[in-house]
Amino acid sequence: MPRISLFLGISIYMYWSDHAPPHFHAVYNEYGGAVDIQTGKVISGDLPKRVKKLIREWSKMHEAELLQNWELARNEEELFNIEPLE
Repeated sequence: MPRISLFLGISIYMYWSDHAPPHFHAVYNEYGGAVDIQTGKVISGDLPKRVKKLIREWSKMHEAELLQNWELARNEEELFNIEPLE
């Protein structure tokens, strides 16, 4: 599971053989969840409210890049890093 971004203690990962809908995984301390790329909503797992807000902001800014990485992952190609939230 390659890490594609890291910001404010939040690690963002994407799997090569993951299922639809297009999503990424966020890990913060002992919390973790899958986040829908297009809606920014947590579709599984649990994340603190503040972390969800930061992830939603970041994913909205990088939606096109996340979808590009999703397609690369579906084709089992190398993923690229995405700029962190500052």
